Amino acid sequence: MSSLLIRNAVIVTMNDRLEIVEGDVAIRDGRIMAVGTSGGDKFDRVIDAAGGYLLPGFIQTHVHLCQTLFRGYADDMTLLEWLRRRVWPMEAAHNPQSLRASARLAAAELLLSGTTGVLTMETVHDTDVVFETMADVGLRATIGKCMMDADDEVPARMREQTQASIDESLALKKRWDGAAGGRLHAAFAPRFAVSCTRNLLEAVATLSEIEGALVHTHASENRDEVEIVRRLSGGFSNLEYLADIGLATSRLCTAHCVWATEDEQALLAERHVKVLHCPGSNLKLGSGIAPIPEMRARGICVSLGADGAACNNRLDMFDEMRLAATLQSVRLAPGALTARDALWMATREGARTLGLENEVGTIAPGRRADLIVIDRRRAHVATSPDPWTAIVYAARGSDVRLTVVDGEILVDEFELTKMDQAEVASEAAAAARALASRAGV
Repeated sequence: MSSLLIRNAVIVTMNDRLEIVEGDVAIRDGRIMAVGTSGGDKFDRVIDAAGGYLLPGFIQTHVHLCQTLFRGYADDMTLLEWLRRRVWPMEAAHNPQSLRASARLAAAELLLSGTTGVLTMETVHDTDVVFETMADVGLRATIGKCMMDADDEVPARMREQTQASIDESLALKKRWDGAAGGRLHAAFAPRFAVSCTRNLLEAVATLSEIEGALVHTHASENRDEVEIVRRLSGGFSNLEYLADIGLATSRLCTAHCVWATEDEQALLAERHVKVLHCPGSNLKLGSGIAPIPEMRARGICVSLGADGAACNNRLDMFDEMRLAATLQSVRLAPGALTARDALWMATREGARTLGLENEVGTIAPGRRADLIVIDRRRAHVATSPDPWTAIVYAARGSDVRLTVVDGEILVDEFELTKMDQAEVASEAAAAARALASRAGV
């Protein structure tokens, strides 16, 4: 399909003026051609939004597609126990078949609930499989092979030789960066300071600058982790250590930052480091509540992600937006992080984090057509007078009627167009049982 018209929508543009427009959006060859009007052209497909909310697709900046099969196998544990007893053994047990099943299951869930783009950290091996799967299913993705060359607690299959980890990450970038018509990109993904040597982290800092590539890692998620890094680094706090290594640049994307001190927040702001906020995961693992309003007040770019299904159990951005806002109401005061703020983080800040702010995250002529329609005919949404609060506080992932990526319809009338949901779920369930058996969990 080369052209699409979405008619009769409440268009939440997410532009700089936060304009809301009633009317049509015209799409041709993967890009938005007109907003508010059809432009009088003929289209291959016309969809009546029936007054639904039309907005940019959500961009999740911290997920682990490889962990989707682990859902329900790693509950009610703290971070380090969760990693060592469940997640690392299960990642080590992955093979290409189980990894493909996991990525397909994740993509199905993400697309059905309105996520059109992700930044994902995969496991150590077989990352080509994830790139291949994302190319097939149509999701926009920046993907990194997990890099780990330290920590005696890591299973043998997960612990790499430093140079081998670097070489494979570079090879993936050469094979995949810019693939699928520019939908796919490659990042460097050192897991976190606990499982990476300084040599590896320094090499990643140098390569990120040379290649202009994003670096995706975890930082200051858990108090025990912070103390381990302080011991390993000779007294540095987590983010100070990354800065000392040379990683703290505008290309660094740091998941969590729950325990970032005021000095570290100042460092993040000064170096333009991106923060990836995962409130659902932080609650479930008991990690804490990140100081998001304080970070945003400093000008730090804070986006949202569900993290993995192993530590959240859902990959639904509606959950993360609602939690992001309501947790700060409890921590500070109602309105400390508004519904409008949360939606901005889920769209515009996600695009900025991925370096795609001129391509996606806004409904405007010339932008890529990554869009969703939320059905307003549902009982829990129908009477809400304010689009911002309706989307963040009332709507659910199951209200997404249409998902479009690069102008291609991937969810149509609540159904996937390129995958059979029942088949994907059945294959994933069988793969999960076999994987858990191999991992001995």
